[in-house]
Amino acid sequence: MAGAFTGRRVMVVGGCGAGKSTFSKKLAALTGLPLTHLDRLGWRENWEKTPREEFDAALSAVTAGDEWIIDGNWSRTISERLRRADTVVWFRFSGVRCLHGVVGRFFRDRGRVREDMAPGCVEKFDAEKLRFFHTTLWGARKTNRRIGEYLKDAPDVRVIEFRTRRQADRFLAELEKSLGTEKEGTDGGMG
Repeated sequence: MAGAFTGRRVMVVGGCGAGKSTFSKKLAALTGLPLTHLDRLGWRENWEKTPREEFDAALSAVTAGDEWIIDGNWSRTISERLRRADTVVWFRFSGVRCLHGVVGRFFRDRGRVREDMAPGCVEKFDAEKLRFFHTTLWGARKTNRRIGEYLKDAPDVRVIEFRTRRQADRFLAELEKSLGTEKEGTDGGMG
């Protein structure tokens, strides 16, 4: 599966806490494709939303490129990204699995700014975070349904679907192995 990976414009989508950002970082490191986290574009310091026109302009600049990985849902922009994408990696996880990831990420990163977030967006527990946990648990089914609907309108886009983190990890391991084999084959092998 991963050995034949040829994606050059890759969307990574799925429920919150599924592991999209971690996967995207690893995929970018393996492929050399530039990575954009939508949460870094969509937020400013102290969780202030980026103005819509500024966000849209930044995203359009990214999608205009010939190579990219874009991590995140931001459903309002899925159609725009799909028009340019050749590959979608879909973390199609249950709400319980997503909530587990979100809670684990919160405890790991609380009091700090996550690498995939805008500067100054410190992980903290407040009423908004509690609502986010609730939305993560109960919104995964809706998120998956919405992504599935968008993908029906993009039949030429390759879809790689993961239902577990183990599947995603196996994909990356296979890709790393295949890329290592390709590199050995292009330089005359091990010397």
